[in-house]
Amino acid sequence: MSIAHRAGYSVRSIFERFPDLHALRVAATDDAMMRVSAQVAGTPMVGNRAERIGLHVRTRGRVCDEWLPLWRALNANQGDSADLKSRIRLIRELVIRRLEEVYTPELSTLGEGERRQTVLALEALVDFESWARMREHFALSFEDACGVWTRAIDRLLPETPPVS
Repeated sequence: MSIAHRAGYSVRSIFERFPDLHALRVAATDDAMMRVSAQVAGTPMVGNRAERIGLHVRTRGRVCDEWLPLWRALNANQGDSADLKSRIRLIRELVIRRLEEVYTPELSTLGEGERRQTVLALEALVDFESWARMREHFALSFEDACGVWTRAIDRLLPETPPVS
């Protein structure tokens, strides 16, 4: 009921469009993924190492602040749903691709195995639940949580190669 109310529709109207809660969850996830993709794509990651890290962290933090409730609902309700599980995998893959894009200069200095391990460590670091722990459990402000991620990412990445 609250979903319908927040969307400005009647409950009947919602269920005329979606046959069940599962279909509604899938549609909400798809909508969120499009919105986040637009947010992220609208933020080109250019500049020196510190600028790229700072911009990436602030963008990721805003995404986590805004979409954490949906992420939790998605995980809690995935059950046996291949649709929801595939979306969770896709979201994680998109985060990994963004990390590889943002930190290309630094990651290019690593061999394939070490590069993969570094990217996976970065993905675990900037996970929704990592953000939630900092903001909810440790009551960090947005800026302080960004500072934690910024320092951790800077330490995880290899040195930036000189520009030739």
